[in-house]
Amino acid sequence: MQHLDDTTRTELEAAAFRRLLKHLDNRKDVQNIDLMILADFCRNCLSKWLVSAAEERGAELDYDAAREYVYGMPYSEWKQHYQQEATPEQMAALEAHQARKKAAQEGNN
Repeated sequence: MQHLDDTTRTELEAAAFRRLLKHLDNRKDVQNIDLMILADFCRNCLSKWLVSAAEERGAELDYDAAREYVYGMPYSEWKQHYQQEATPEQMAALEAHQARKKAAQEGNN
């Protein structure tokens, strides 16, 4: 993508991000814990990254507004309608993932 000018690259990245959000919106059955186990990020991470990007540019964006954008509705509403209780298997998988991540980070130090 180095051959693209900055504006075009930014537009493509933004379009891909919007498509990711639409994909996640169409897959409400995919729980955040599953995303964390498999990809080490979730919808809440995306929200935090948006807030961080806004701060880097001197723009104001609070976390709740960012989450509403990512979830397509207020987080409390999404949670009430779509978030399921994590199973013991999911919790064990997340803990194992976090332990592997911690071990890898310690190995790089």
